[in-house]
Order: sequence, then structure tokens, then C-alpha cells
Amino acid sequence: MRLLLDTHLVLWWLTRAQRVPDEAQELVENADHPAAISHASLWEMAIKISIGKLEIDLPRFVKMAEASGFEWLDIKKEHLLALAVLPPCDDHRDPFDRLLVAQSQAEPLVLLTCDAKLARYGSTVRVV
Repeated sequence: MRLLLDTHLVLWWLTRAQRVPDEAQELVENADHPAAISHASLWEMAIKISIGKLEIDLPRFVKMAEASGFEWLDIKKEHLLALAVLPPCDDHRDPFDRLLVAQSQAEPLVLLTCDAKLARYGSTVRVV
């Protein structure tokens, strides 16, 4: 099983926050392949830093992610085509989460998230 971490999980993982659910930690540590971080998450963090909603050293974060063995997932045209047909949800419109879901479906990967609203997108999403 190949894994993709959502933005919150990867931030918690790399800042050593106690918020990482045990199930997520076990899945990442026991996966057959390195877990992936989407460039969409990096983009989301860059935007949040620029508007003052997140305070992290982004270059240091990138180095930590790579040193921890995570792989980077590029945003591909197939991901954007999958995003275009992803059903809308009135109560959840976060464009970054939707792109992560589309990536998980197109690759396929299992998207690990703490956002229960994303479970409606099916078997490529696992709420931890």
C-alpha cells in the first residue's frame, strides 16, 4: 500500500507533535513504500506562511521531509483531470484537500487524513 499524507498529518509528523494518531504512525512506519507528500501540501503551506496563518521555516521543513524518507508527489495533469470530475461537497470545499483526494484516486495512493469529511470520497481515503 502506497501512502499519501495530508498537509496536517505531515506538519504534525515533522514537528514531532503529539497529535499524530497512532494508526497513522503505524501505517507510515510499516508501509512497503515510503510515504508521499504532495507538492500541493507544500503549495498550501507556502500560501499560509505568506498570509500569516502558518509559521514554519519552509526550506528546513523540506529538508526534514527528505531526511525522514518521505517522497515528493508532483502535481500531474492526470491529477488535475481527476480533480475536474471529483464530485463537489457543499460542506467541504478546500481546494488543497480536493487535489490530494484526486491525486490519491489517480495514482492510486491511500490518503491518510484526520478530516472525516473526506471519507465520502471512497476507498483511497483513510481517516485516522
